Amino acid sequence: MIRKIKAERIKDTVKELLLQANYEIGTDILEELSNSLNREESATGKSVLQQIIDNHQIARQERIAICQDTGMAVVFVNLGQEVHITGGDFTEAVNQGVKEAYTEGYLRKSVVEDPLFGRKNTGDNTPAVIHLELVPGDKVKIQVMTKGFGSENMSRGKMLLPSAGVQGVTDFVIETVQEAGPNPCPPLVIGVGIGGTLEMAARIAKIALMREIGHPNSDSRYAVLEKELKERVNELGIGPAGLGGRITALAVNVEYYPTHIAGLPVVVNINCHAARHTAAEI
Repeated sequence: MIRKIKAERIKDTVKELLLQANYEIGTDILEELSNSLNREESATGKSVLQQIIDNHQIARQERIAICQDTGMAVVFVNLGQEVHITGGDFTEAVNQGVKEAYTEGYLRKSVVEDPLFGRKNTGDNTPAVIHLELVPGDKVKIQVMTKGFGSENMSRGKMLLPSAGVQGVTDFVIETVQEAGPNPCPPLVIGVGIGGTLEMAARIAKIALMREIGHPNSDSRYAVLEKELKERVNELGIGPAGLGGRITALAVNVEYYPTHIAGLPVVVNINCHAARHTAAEI
């Protein structure tokens, strides 16, 4: 039986999720920041972490943006194949939700309509980057991320040869973080996508950023890799705000996908401590 969902409900859900994401950091991030405060040995690092925690709490209480860079809206949608959207265009509904959230919520508009020549601001932070996947069932799951570009600019992708193996992947992740230094506003959440094609590796690296901290990959081999990568990153000494210390990464999450026999695509997608994302199911 086909279930009908109005486009307006999609719009309203996207709007509310984006406001929530920009005003309220996840409890998993707050908990890890508090844990990191106890582990950090640098006095400066401790001070920075405490200021970050205070900032997140003020943003939640006052309903103001966590960061002045309120990001580009990235929307992942799992659309049940038994759902029929009525009363409007799905993509337009998503973008209208973005528009209303950023204008009514007094969030900075950071999207330009042409990336190379005019670079004129669209004025409402649209269009969003939408990833749509058709799945079984009659539900719609919407996940939103507001991705700031201080960290997005430090993200990298590389097509490794299969012979590079685990060491090649590890080296690339560490090199990417080391090259980024203080620019992405550490402490970081780092998403690593391995496999598929170049664009699939980038997609799953983004998805990895939304996994709750403290929930390792269900494949024990990748869980071990995540643990080792986090340890290696934190040995770099970049520290909170890049001012030195033990805590450079709050988490390193790895996702993988089958790939071609001749390739080993890897994408490292870096996020700052303001890892803003949330989700809802309709």
